Amino acid sequence: MTVPAPAALVLVRHGESVGNLAAAAAAEAGAERLELETRDADTPLSDRGQEQARTLGTWWRALPERDRPHAVWCSPYLRARQTATAALAAAGLDLRIRLDERLRDRELGITDRLTARGVARLLPDEAARRAHLGKLYHRPPGGESWADVALRLRSLLVDLGARHDGERVLVVTHDAPVALLRYVLEELTEDELFDLVGARGVRNASVSVLEHADGAWRTTAFDDVRHLAALDAPVTEHEGTDARGR
Repeated sequence: MTVPAPAALVLVRHGESVGNLAAAAAAEAGAERLELETRDADTPLSDRGQEQARTLGTWWRALPERDRPHAVWCSPYLRARQTATAALAAAGLDLRIRLDERLRDRELGITDRLTARGVARLLPDEAARRAHLGKLYHRPPGGESWADVALRLRSLLVDLGARHDGERVLVVTHDAPVALLRYVLEELTEDELFDLVGARGVRNASVSVLEHADGAWRTTAFDDVRHLAALDAPVTEHEGTDARGR
């Protein structure tokens, strides 16, 4: 039996956010906490992030019709919504942005707004538990593991297939969901997933493309930021809510 599926998923990580800048500042200062007033869901893009989003749309405007999306699904978090809105406006694409909470960033629970240094000092038992279980399966109290995020993405993919069989779908989300969509669709192992994350990461406003043919998915682009460099937009590399490593 043929399972319905989009022809391609175009995965975009949001542009640089105020939260990314706060995390970078905390790491540079050796701080234990991020200086950030908004909740994660309400953290906006930085000025550079807005520029990256507009540049993404300018690049799309120049693409042939076959490479443009037919539909847009987006994390409800503000930084993702701002990225999708600015990019579509610059591209001149009149598409509805469908918000879906299954595309949100990973929930960090009691470790929210703590740096790695902060977790190690303030929550040493939790740091030890994470080191023992590994990133895929460690679930901080009140939060999610990477496996939890993968589970909600599996559910999302069923709906994408049912609604957009054979179509090209733009998905605007966060770094962990981008990597985990590859994990799910390419049936990667735990080691393959974190080799991928450790080697490349997912940069702000980068594009990753997964294409579906003959019942299988293959990645034709990953963490691609050539559109930013070509149009003289800033390329920024910020780790997401998780430090790299296993």
